[in-house]
Amino acid sequence: MSAIERVPEPELMEDPEQAAAYAAADFSEPHQAFVEHFRRCFPAFAGGRVLDLGCGPADVTIRFARAFPGAMLEGVDGAAAMLRHGRDAVARAALSSRIALRRLRLPAAGLAGAGYDAVISNSLLHHLAEPLVLWQTVAAAAERGAPVLVMDLMRPESHEAVRQLVQLHAADAPPVLRRDFSHSLLAAYRAEEVREQLRVAALAHLRVEVVSDRHWLAWGHV
Repeated sequence: MSAIERVPEPELMEDPEQAAAYAAADFSEPHQAFVEHFRRCFPAFAGGRVLDLGCGPADVTIRFARAFPGAMLEGVDGAAAMLRHGRDAVARAALSSRIALRRLRLPAAGLAGAGYDAVISNSLLHHLAEPLVLWQTVAAAAERGAPVLVMDLMRPESHEAVRQLVQLHAADAPPVLRRDFSHSLLAAYRAEEVREQLRVAALAHLRVEVVSDRHWLAWGHV
C-alpha cells in the first residue's frame, strides 16, 4: 500500500486564536529534543550568530539561547500573530539582549550572504508550498561550513496512523491544536522526499534521519 498523498496547508499561521493556542501549548518534549539533537550533532559548537527560520512564538529560539550562552539569535517568521507571542516570551525570559525577532516571509533576498554561524529551523518546511525555498535560504544565509539543523513532522503512511498520532500526542490539547496537528501531519514531507529535495538543492551531503514516531531531522555543514 502506498503512502497517503501530501495535502498542503496555509503557509502562515495568522489566526489570533490559532497563534494563541500554539503559543500556550506544551511542546517541551519535541522542542527540547530539537536542542539536544543540535548538541549531539555539533558537539563543538560554542556560539555565534544563529538564524532560526520559522521561529513562531520563539520557544525553540529561547531554549537554544539558554543551551548555548555564546549564541546570538535572530528568529524570523512570516506570521505577525506568532511574532507578537514570541516577543512577549523573549521579554519574559529576559533574553531580549540576545534574541531579535523580525517578520520575514521566505524567500527573502535579505538573508542571502548574511554569513550566519549556524542555521536552525523547526516545523517550517511542511508549511511551504515550494520546499526548495527553505533549502535555498539555508544555503544562502549560512557561512560556508556552518552547522545546519532542520527538524519537521513526517507524513504517516495512512489516515489511521494520523488519527493514532493525534490521539497519542494531542488527546488533551484544545480542538484547534488537534485539528492543526492532523493537518500538519498530512502536509508534512517524508524522509525520502526530503532527501530528494536536498539532492535538487545541491545539499545531498546533509544527513536525514528519522528521530521519533513523527519527526525527521536533516543536519550537517553547508
